[in-house]
Amino acid sequence: QVQLLESGGGSVQPGGSLRLSCAASGSIFSINVMGWYRQAPGKQREWVATITTSGGSTWYADSVKGRFTISRDNAKNTVYLQMNSLKPEDTAVYYCNTQRIRDGMPYWGKGTLVTVSS
Repeated sequence: QVQLLESGGGSVQPGGSLRLSCAASGSIFSINVMGWYRQAPGKQREWVATITTSGGSTWYADSVKGRFTISRDNAKNTVYLQMNSLKPEDTAVYYCNTQRIRDGMPYWGKGTLVTVSS
């Protein structure tokens, strides 16, 4: 089993920044890529960013390119999402995600709320 715990959410004004963290525990050897998703009020969950096991490659949704940066520290079993130039439309619950290598089974954290408002 793998457990994911997000932290770092909060309330910020437009144009501000936040850094989210996701700490993984359990059978860490059994997972590979990690990523972030978000779900805004009344909307479907959407993909935000993904990073490879080594951290050598990253991908971003068009809506966050140039503003968000995903990174990971394997020694700490932690993935980060640095969010800059935040907009009200970034308001959502942000979820950490990874996959089991053997069969691609997904693991999800419980989420951390980000609120961007004046």
